[in-house]
Amino acid sequence: MTQHVVAEKADKILTLTLNRPDKKNALTRAMYQTLATEIANADSDPGVRCILIKANGDMFTAGNDLADFAAVGNSTAAPTPADANPLLPALAKARTPIVAAVNGRAVGVGVTMLLHCDMVYLAEDALLIAPFVNLALVPEAGSSLLMPLRIGHARAFEMFVLGEPVNADTAVNWGIANRSVPQAALHSTARATAIAIAARAPASVVATKSLMRDEAVLLARMSQESGHFIRQLKSAEFKEAFAAFSERRAPDFSQFG
Repeated sequence: MTQHVVAEKADKILTLTLNRPDKKNALTRAMYQTLATEIANADSDPGVRCILIKANGDMFTAGNDLADFAAVGNSTAAPTPADANPLLPALAKARTPIVAAVNGRAVGVGVTMLLHCDMVYLAEDALLIAPFVNLALVPEAGSSLLMPLRIGHARAFEMFVLGEPVNADTAVNWGIANRSVPQAALHSTARATAIAIAARAPASVVATKSLMRDEAVLLARMSQESGHFIRQLKSAEFKEAFAAFSERRAPDFSQFG
């Protein structure tokens, strides 16, 4: 069976590679769990001083697997804590520095996870898309807090509500990413940065990252977002959005008040 997340350790770097290129690296529940477990375990592993997240194929990730969304939306059972995405609290709690290398498109959680990465490199042709409202959903991963803090309310609202692609140069100028680089140099550049981070005083690096984040605030916001997210997944608005996506047409929200 193909590993959809490949974990490799070398040079004190834990590299996590999204490896479902035939499905544009759409993230399944199992992939989220693997990423969450690897990130959490890295914090107690003295052999890991930095995490590098990258992807195989022509797209970083198409976001959450829509089949998983539909399954939750169609379920009549009450949501439980087990239904929550395990990657999100893992990112909020992570003490190990994280570097991301983004090629092609990053959609939905592929964008919001970048707000938890400490350094982000984009291929020059990368596009960031946060189509939450287009799918009748709401932002997640603490992004409703982190994105406005990072780029300002107006730009964050534009990204979330209009869902239009943000190109690499704009993402760098807005402060979502450190820099854009040629596709051919993306992974080597990101890895060189991860190695440089791993060479720094480890306790100092961990303390610096911790001081720059408020875990309790992030987890509280994620909990708020999750409640809205689940309600929207079970809403008529989402059913219309999902049907429109499946039928390759624009959704019609005019019936909702």
